[in-house]
Amino acid sequence: MFKLNCLFLVTILVNCQQSGQGILEAQHRFTNELVNESSPYLLQHAHNPVNWYPWGEDALKKASKEQKLMVISVGYAACHWCHVMEKESFEDSVVAEIMNKHYVSIKVDREERPDVDKIYMDASYIMTGRGGWPLNVIALPDGRPIFAGTYFPRSDWQKILEHVVGQYQEDPERLNEVAEKITEGIQIIETVELNTSRSEISPDELNTMHQDFMDEIDMEKGGRKGMEKFPTPSSWKYLMRYHYFHKDKPSLDALNRTLSGMANGGIYDHIGGGFARYSTDPDWRVPHFEKMLYDNAQLVGLYARAYQLTKNPLYRQVVYETTAFLNREMTSENGGFYSSYDADSEGEEGKFYVWTAQEMQDVLGDQADWVMEYFGVEKSGNWEDGKNILMLSGDTEKIQQQYNLTQEELERDVDEVKEKLYQIRAERVAPGLDDKILTSWNALAIIGYLDAYRVFDDKEFLDTALKTAEFLLENAKSSDGRLTRTHKDGKSSINGFLDDYGLFIQACIGLYEATFEERWLREAEQLTEYAVDHFFNQSNGMFYYTSDDDPQLITRKTELSNSIMPSSNSAMAHNLYYLGTYLYREEYLKMATQMLANILPTMQDEPIFYGDWAMLMLQQNQPLYEVAIMGPEWRARQKEFDHFYLPNVIYLGGTMEGDLELLANKLVSEQTTIYVCENKSCRLPVQETDKALQLMDPQLLQGIVDQDEL
Repeated sequence: MFKLNCLFLVTILVNCQQSGQGILEAQHRFTNELVNESSPYLLQHAHNPVNWYPWGEDALKKASKEQKLMVISVGYAACHWCHVMEKESFEDSVVAEIMNKHYVSIKVDREERPDVDKIYMDASYIMTGRGGWPLNVIALPDGRPIFAGTYFPRSDWQKILEHVVGQYQEDPERLNEVAEKITEGIQIIETVELNTSRSEISPDELNTMHQDFMDEIDMEKGGRKGMEKFPTPSSWKYLMRYHYFHKDKPSLDALNRTLSGMANGGIYDHIGGGFARYSTDPDWRVPHFEKMLYDNAQLVGLYARAYQLTKNPLYRQVVYETTAFLNREMTSENGGFYSSYDADSEGEEGKFYVWTAQEMQDVLGDQADWVMEYFGVEKSGNWEDGKNILMLSGDTEKIQQQYNLTQEELERDVDEVKEKLYQIRAERVAPGLDDKILTSWNALAIIGYLDAYRVFDDKEFLDTALKTAEFLLENAKSSDGRLTRTHKDGKSSINGFLDDYGLFIQACIGLYEATFEERWLREAEQLTEYAVDHFFNQSNGMFYYTSDDDPQLITRKTELSNSIMPSSNSAMAHNLYYLGTYLYREEYLKMATQMLANILPTMQDEPIFYGDWAMLMLQQNQPLYEVAIMGPEWRARQKEFDHFYLPNVIYLGGTMEGDLELLANKLVSEQTTIYVCENKSCRLPVQETDKALQLMDPQLLQGIVDQDEL
């Protein structure tokens, strides 16, 4: 990524003075074009004095016709600093007058329009080396950016607006040159070429990349090194797989330190369950308080699989508490999951979640002393303004000894205290809920709940996954395989993006493995065919993020690296690999192999951002076992397999052979039979799970399988 020297824009930020301009107080004195939108984020701005437009043809045509600059402001409903900038700048009459006179102002919900967000976020990284939300961009009338940044105080933002419009009036050619260079930069970010030199990665290359990956990990506190820490589930899933294949203890240590650090820290809601988006410190202590579906959905699956590997009871507790939160507070009646909870309540970040020592004493009475020690509550506060973020001290043995409690008594009392604090907290003003239902995020929830079902054999997890999947089939999918992005107030809208397809396909494959209902593989196949027809780039073997049916933006992006979510291309590569194996679709397998070859040169530089790709590369160097379980007791046998973490096993079977070639002639009447296959070649059938496990590579199973547990 290159950076553009835009000193003439940066200089306007020097020596900025604060203004005393007041904020408009009349709630509905103004109304703009956002009032007809369904996005909670856009509706938050519908009564600003700024004449906001939603992203779309009307706004773009207006800018082109009137030859006005555009302000493109991107955020999301749960974003704390988005709210701050709204109050400081977008509710200010002087700022609004400048924007209305000289600009066409467009508000974008990044969760509804990630395609727009990706383009202009790249512009921010090119010009400033950083990104985040709110993202505020100034663009020429044709949409090409000339300035980008994140949050600005009111006086700075006003100076930026005035300076840029002055430049536009005095020297438009110079701004056009700036726009050309920035747009060129956007176009080359996350681009890859067709790699025809080879198709596979060597074990030595994998090990080198793994060491580079590990060099980025904080081995003391977990997570990636840095002053802020994000959950990044793909990274830890990759480490689980690497540990499994290579018996690598540092990988397992990094996984456990991270998962324990998050579960014990302030980033986790110890009263209501669920995780905040990230911690603002390297110790997992102080969260940025918004709760996002995409984080919690993935973390349910991560902690479930980590429990499957380690049998750590803390991980099981996190799964059940987090799904309880999702079921209770983020699920619609029809089975769709809502998007997020705000960081703020009553205009204050984190107010809903924090406690003073006095509140604890008033609520808990005689129990307060040990509870405060248990949750790290200090009389002067462990955060700001005398307030406390709850986190676990870790020294439960000391608490047990000091207060004469057994382990069982402490666990019982903690549960009772949590319930009491939850009831008190429920009386507070809750953060705002963004109740739009996004296809890709709901697909992540399906995947997470399926992982929990497979690990804990709790049918409620499967029922939830199935209900959400049926909701998406009914409300997001058309008969030809086309998906919509969002559902709100009974209406589905916005053409789906590649992550909507990639993650829903993955969810459908998981639903097949959990139910052995072949319809889910056929749904996955149809969605894959649609994605290939409308997103595939024939020139390099990758997928565009947007469909060929979408209106053209200033460039057509390809998403390669992981953020907090899996990249859409890595999701498609996984799908092609596994669906190709299930359905004997050799063209899918070749496409997946080509995608891995394409991404290899890019990910070797910074493998920490390519955990999902790394998982598939690991698998490419290992046998993939196709375990067919046929007969009336198929789920009982699969449950025995699911006691173990076996990432290189896929399952198929049921009580009928169906149309899958690998199942042909494998059903034995009134008998449950297990076939262990590899690359379409099956060994002699067995009836016991332990014998099937013995047929797999003994080096992979060494130290994992305890036959006495079967």
